[in-house]
Amino acid sequence: MQQTLQDKFSLSGKGLHTGLNLTITFCPAPADHGLKVQRVDLEGSPVIEALAENVIDTSRGTVIGNADLRVSTIEHGLASLMALGIDNCLIQVDGPEFPILDGSARFYVDNILRVGIVRQDAPRRYLTISEPLEYYDEISGSCLRIEPSDHLSIDSTIEFHDSQFVQTQRAAMTDVNDFADEIASARTFVFVREIEPLLQMGLIKGGDLTNALVIYERRMSQQRLDALADTLGVEHRDADHLGYLQQKPLTWENEPARHKLLDILGDLALVGRPIKGHIIAVRPGHKANNKFARLLRAKHCS
Repeated sequence: MQQTLQDKFSLSGKGLHTGLNLTITFCPAPADHGLKVQRVDLEGSPVIEALAENVIDTSRGTVIGNADLRVSTIEHGLASLMALGIDNCLIQVDGPEFPILDGSARFYVDNILRVGIVRQDAPRRYLTISEPLEYYDEISGSCLRIEPSDHLSIDSTIEFHDSQFVQTQRAAMTDVNDFADEIASARTFVFVREIEPLLQMGLIKGGDLTNALVIYERRMSQQRLDALADTLGVEHRDADHLGYLQQKPLTWENEPARHKLLDILGDLALVGRPIKGHIIAVRPGHKANNKFARLLRAKHCS
């Protein structure tokens, strides 16, 4: 049977890209409503369905939008809803993106479990796989494949061959019941070499070391690193000392890989149905994830 929240809940925090203080509210919704996002700060409070074909940008997170609205960084919240079996929910946000919180999905999960989940008087419509289906991107080398299974599981491998700290990592979720304990707390990550151009483009006004793992894996001048530390509001460090800039240790050694798995789940929530299938992903990313979600919808939801 379909499910929704037993009660609404709200979370507040900074937007990763805008730096705005944002509040997001997850509301119960009737059967067959699906997952929808509402911009309550805009005139008329327009609503958009959280579906793969409504994705308009995947360069730094997943963005849905149309002529009336645009909402960024939706993947962590949607991953939590999908993992915990929420079919119907209206998500209200008072700005152009979901708050980044601590860079993971744990606050979403904690609050969904706190308010509770209620079953509805309507059958759940699964996307069920009868034969393998694969998406491959020749340029990025990203590959996502789904094989028949009686439940959802994901095996994901990330590859950063030019980084001595991440390189190749694997993460697996054998059942969505593992999400809350094994995946939800994995934080988003970024390489120091990526931060400078992002700051110049004004894309991470709300980014700091409390909401992302920052990986310093290529030596830069002490002056450049000090300037970056000042921007992020952290202490200066020796430019010869490579590694994670966080003082707080990793939750898991493969935390980046676990976060990429979290992103896969959030992007596949845009299929619009709970999935039964075993997913194998190599070098996943938001663009490839969305292409795969669109392929699944075209093959199984048309």
